Amino acid sequence: MGSFNCFKAYDIRGRLGDELDEDVAYRIGRAYARYLNARAVVVGGDVRLSSEGLKQALVQGLRDSGADVIDLGMTGTEEIYFATWFLGVDGGIEVTASHNPIDYNGMKLVRSGSRPISGDTGLNEIRRMAEMIDYGPQAGIPGLYRQESILSAYIDHLMSYIDFSKLTPKKLVVNAGNGAAGHVINAIEKVFISQRVPVQLIKIHNEPDGTFPHGIPNPLLPENRADTANAVHAYGADMGIAWDGDFDRCFLFDQHGEFIEGYYIVGLLAESFLLKKPGARIIYDPRLTWNTEEIVTQTGGVPVMSKTGHAFIKERMRAEDAVYGGEMSAHHYFRDFGYCDSGMIPWLLVLELLCVRKQPLSTLVAERIARYPSPGEINSHLSDPQQAIQRVLDAYSGQALNIDYTDGISLSFDDWRFNLRSSNTEPVVRLNVESRADEVLMQQKTAEILSLLRQEG
Repeated sequence: MGSFNCFKAYDIRGRLGDELDEDVAYRIGRAYARYLNARAVVVGGDVRLSSEGLKQALVQGLRDSGADVIDLGMTGTEEIYFATWFLGVDGGIEVTASHNPIDYNGMKLVRSGSRPISGDTGLNEIRRMAEMIDYGPQAGIPGLYRQESILSAYIDHLMSYIDFSKLTPKKLVVNAGNGAAGHVINAIEKVFISQRVPVQLIKIHNEPDGTFPHGIPNPLLPENRADTANAVHAYGADMGIAWDGDFDRCFLFDQHGEFIEGYYIVGLLAESFLLKKPGARIIYDPRLTWNTEEIVTQTGGVPVMSKTGHAFIKERMRAEDAVYGGEMSAHHYFRDFGYCDSGMIPWLLVLELLCVRKQPLSTLVAERIARYPSPGEINSHLSDPQQAIQRVLDAYSGQALNIDYTDGISLSFDDWRFNLRSSNTEPVVRLNVESRADEVLMQQKTAEILSLLRQEG
């Protein structure tokens, strides 16, 4: 039996067999339904070979605790988010390990309205109930089970974010990585064809395949980007898009096949929304900020900083009635999508922005990279993260114009700034640095801080 070590800070994720198995999945179903007193729950699973078995065990647990179950079949995480609020049910569970190794699986859980369930908002209690309760034969009537598709309604919702009349001829490479995104790409392609939208989708690795013949889809790793970049070159495409396994994150490549850091995508999406909704509030995380703050302010919006992490971003978006929230880690959140993250809405909005601005993606992004250069997030494995962070704080705090503790420490100076955060789960410190239009200064300060951090002993 699994060990329940699959319960993490934000979701459930573990190695098959010793951390997660069908018995654990069944117990999670029983505990989840009892904890929420759920009458109806939607479930789905990604393409992993273990997902269907885990999902059916989960379904049995939910039903044995009296919940009706609507099974959406093979889905991405955001289809569960969408269905939970669209159908008005009590919760939703996606069986997925996203970009983890092939011998892993897990679950992402939400309650009604697609509000997140994480450690301190129910996940720890669900674990306690799953571990402690002696689940014998169920007395009473089990919940009902039915299979349903909400794909058509979900696609209609995605299409509501863009104006077809603004779309000009474009060629896009789309790489599902043999994950769960392929059926959604196919459905979007059908809409484009039926509506005579002049956008061609060039599909690679589009067929779902749980053996992942081209590797686990995780475009955040540089070694996993070549297929998308090469296809952009080969087809002369205007943009490349690649997804992770459950497609709640998308990663963009310009017309030269160059990968675009997520930080600069946040600025593009903020601009896209503010052109449609002047004065809107935009949420962003503290790691890299100047580019986003400038774009939002100049485009007539209100920038609002939030602690990193989906639970914090979603909570702050609700409190601020923000139309969009973006993290540099390629998670993008949308008010009209139940305040949830989507890997499909971002590329549609960037496509429309390319057409409206009449400039290639490389040009739109190059302006911003030159204005606020950053090396991206750099991780350091350290024996004493707190002591290392204190060394950096001691060295720079006296010169700082501002010190912010929203998430880790952020120190700002006249022409550069940095953020340092400790990982919650491992002895890792994450560094982000940016400057005002000074690549040399940015590289110099990055090297300085890394040297201080890594002075062990």
